[in-house]
Amino acid sequence: MCGIYGTNINYNESQIKDKLKRTSFRGPDQTGFEFYNSKTSRIAFGHNRLSIIDLDPRSNQPFNYNHVHIAFNGEIYNFKAIRKTLQSKGYTFNTTSDTEVVCAAYIEYGKACVTHFNGMFGFVIYDEKKQLFFGARDRLGQKPFYYYHNGKEFEFSSQVSSIQTHHNNLTISEKAITYYLVWGNIPDPQSIFNEVKKLKAGHSFTFDLATGKFEDYQYWDIDYKNTNPFSGTYDDAKQELNAILKDAVSTRLYADVPVGVFLSGGVDSSLVAALATESTDSKIKTFSVKFNEKGFDESIYAQQVADHLNTNHHTIECNYEEGIDLIKDFCHYYDEPFSDSSAIPSMLLSKYTRQHVTVALSGDAGDESFLGYHRYNWAKKINSIYQIPLGSRKVLAKVLNAMPNYKLKVISQSLGFKNPDDFYLNLMTSLDPSWITSNHDFNDVEEVKYLQHNYKNLLERISDFDTKTYLNWDINTKVDRASMAYSLEARAPFLDYRVVDFANSLPTHFKYDKKNQKRILKDLVYQKVPKSIFDRPKSGFTMPFSRWFREDLKDFVLEELNDDALKSIPCINVEKVKLMISQHMDGSWNKYPLIWKLLVLKQWLNTNGKGLSIR
Repeated sequence: MCGIYGTNINYNESQIKDKLKRTSFRGPDQTGFEFYNSKTSRIAFGHNRLSIIDLDPRSNQPFNYNHVHIAFNGEIYNFKAIRKTLQSKGYTFNTTSDTEVVCAAYIEYGKACVTHFNGMFGFVIYDEKKQLFFGARDRLGQKPFYYYHNGKEFEFSSQVSSIQTHHNNLTISEKAITYYLVWGNIPDPQSIFNEVKKLKAGHSFTFDLATGKFEDYQYWDIDYKNTNPFSGTYDDAKQELNAILKDAVSTRLYADVPVGVFLSGGVDSSLVAALATESTDSKIKTFSVKFNEKGFDESIYAQQVADHLNTNHHTIECNYEEGIDLIKDFCHYYDEPFSDSSAIPSMLLSKYTRQHVTVALSGDAGDESFLGYHRYNWAKKINSIYQIPLGSRKVLAKVLNAMPNYKLKVISQSLGFKNPDDFYLNLMTSLDPSWITSNHDFNDVEEVKYLQHNYKNLLERISDFDTKTYLNWDINTKVDRASMAYSLEARAPFLDYRVVDFANSLPTHFKYDKKNQKRILKDLVYQKVPKSIFDRPKSGFTMPFSRWFREDLKDFVLEELNDDALKSIPCINVEKVKLMISQHMDGSWNKYPLIWKLLVLKQWLNTNGKGLSIR
């Protein structure tokens, strides 16, 4: 896990160093850069290294192999098998790193090399012979990749702030701000800057240094048309899934540095921890967060799982003061607007976990693939309600909206859409966007195609849609920035593409049977951990911002979002936003997500975006 940078723009050595220094937290073990002279320009590749595999300086980057040079971020979990195949073809290797294997695989397979990789990655290769850049991002978007392309100029980085440093041609995107206000993040391929894009997950590219031609290729996609359904029994599926997951976990335990597991005490992380204990003779280190707030502390359940699995468990006790301190530097690490408030506890967990290990496995992505979110229950119920004619639903919505109950108001907002697909799309953006003043259609994303089709039932469609949107744009961004802020590598076995593909092929009732969500995962974990530990409602990973904004941090919120501050924030109706903040403060409506979005955006505009025009 590292931070990469590269360009053919003629920055001087001092400027390149500044660009690398901006994201040095991603790789504190070694910073390196090299210049290469192409036929048309001088190329600079840079790298901030977090040493995980082959700690020897021989594996420092940028890395050179024959006629190719690479800046690589991530891990290739099956690199040993690929190396063995390449050795049989006559390739030799001087390191034990996966980076060298990526170079050799590119020489052997060309652009198709990425189809051989099982991992998380973002990288660029400079091919001297072909005079081009070849780059790629992993299938599920675990590792970030930003790029600037203007004519024959090209610049790339793991985080947008490295490109922004010493760059004089960037403007803030009003469209991106609009999308942020509803999605809570900036969807791929957009970035906060008009001139910078993100490479989409599961995509690779070539950039011709002579002509400036940029070509983007999709090399992987989720099977949203259901072309390869599983045909075995439920017991067959359990056995096969256990084998795939166990291999996904065991390969992610490989490192030349200490490894641990994030353990919340829920089904997904408990299954990962259980499989980890089965995969090694060493005692697994596990980590959980304890919040001293009623209803937000699940550390007791994590401890019970740890006791059963006999792990070396660490409970990290946190309070709101620590969380508030992190808000001050939030935009240094999350360097484009991002409003998932669980980023704060994720940063706290990473901060203290890093004191014990350099790599941590997580249970992320189990909910998307195996239908675990509460909102899937909502969608299933709403699907039945949508059998009622639209006119009748609108009348019912008016009645419910007049009620003082918060949940009834939310239900009322859900009844006015044409169909369940539109409802779910707006649930994930905004059921009531009346406070946003913009002409941009924030629902206009390519990924809508995974939701609006007839190849699968509603639950499967929203699962695919969430995998391509919420998981990629939100969860992966949150985990990458939170962990890398403290130079910790996070690995997610459920994001192994084999797990995603297999889950996608299963019949819905293997995953969601009546009210039993994540059925097959639960049945696997119950074979390893007592079922009684999980007999409780599912809880999210968050902090009590709703109460804090109403009580402890009320003065802070009202000062930060006063009239002048709100008027400086683009794309919002100030009077409507003031009313919504007032509703939160008097307890009539929970508007903390809106408040947090605006606090983050204001901080970003005043720091990262200071002095830049918006268009």
